[in-house]
Amino acid sequence: MIDDETALAELDRRTWSVLHSVQPKPQPPYDPFFTRRNRVEHILVAELGGCPVGYIRLVPSTPLACNTHVRQIQGLAVDERTRGKGVARALLGAAYEEARRQGATRITLRVLGHNTPARRLYASEGFAVEGVLPGEFLLAGEYVDDVLMGRSLDR
Repeated sequence: MIDDETALAELDRRTWSVLHSVQPKPQPPYDPFFTRRNRVEHILVAELGGCPVGYIRLVPSTPLACNTHVRQIQGLAVDERTRGKGVARALLGAAYEEARRQGATRITLRVLGHNTPARRLYASEGFAVEGVLPGEFLLAGEYVDDVLMGRSLDR
């Protein structure tokens, strides 16, 4: 997977959008994709023809021992050319499987309130809204809610 670093970094930059990112648009010189915080073991990759077309970042929710049963999705990107073909849903399925393998019983995520396509996908996957931080981010001159979602891994 470390061999995919350049391709994943390029995918990350191509898919950047104020619809889902609270970070400024990446500008050269670009930071590396893998860092101490964004580690190889946290990334699940979808490939088509040997090339990454999407990834999902799955991490422990917190470093606390009392919270080890929870995993959190902290990033999901799919190449525009493969959107609508089930890549995101397949990545979510792989994340559920990996979270269960790690002993998790619950999975959570945060999604921007204005990201309707992602919210629909997550709801169709059994995620429920568990909290909303109103106007948490100021993006492109608009206040945007931070929506907290979660689901059990029992199913």
